[in-house]
Amino acid sequence: MMGVMQNISVDSFPRQGDYLYKRAKVCFNYDTSETINGTIIRDDREHPFLTLIRLDNGRIILSSECQHTVPE
Repeated sequence: MMGVMQNISVDSFPRQGDYLYKRAKVCFNYDTSETINGTIIRDDREHPFLTLIRLDNGRIILSSECQHTVPE
């Protein structure tokens, strides 16, 4: 899928939220008995509103593919 976002270019990116670079605890399919830690590497506060998490095993996932929390 290709698209055009007016706020994304070679030298600009969507405004980022407070969780950028915070550690996150992630699970899949609501199975909290198995979790993996990661770091939020994108936390859009404006369109296209994406959140990306780099898991400690190196995989990068969308927040829509998992459930996650940012421990205080």
